[in-house]
Amino acid sequence: MKAIELNGFLDEKGILKTDSPLEIVNQRVKIIVLIPEREEINDLDWVHAAASNPAFDFLSEEEEDIYSITDGEPMRNEA
Repeated sequence: MKAIELNGFLDEKGILKTDSPLEIVNQRVKIIVLIPEREEINDLDWVHAAASNPAFDFLSEEEEDIYSITDGEPMRNEA
């Protein structure tokens, strides 16, 4: 089966309304409805979760501090 992802909403009668029309006519389709369990997590929440996760505590250990500001070469955009 070919998959096409699009967004939409369910109206007050439970009828699926898509944000954009499909160019498919006279064909049966299978629809999988994904409903978020809660609001999408934003970028700041992701950063906070990673920064406060004890799984990354080892990164604060002295052995992990292997790079300095003088390592590597500056990036240059030569487009």
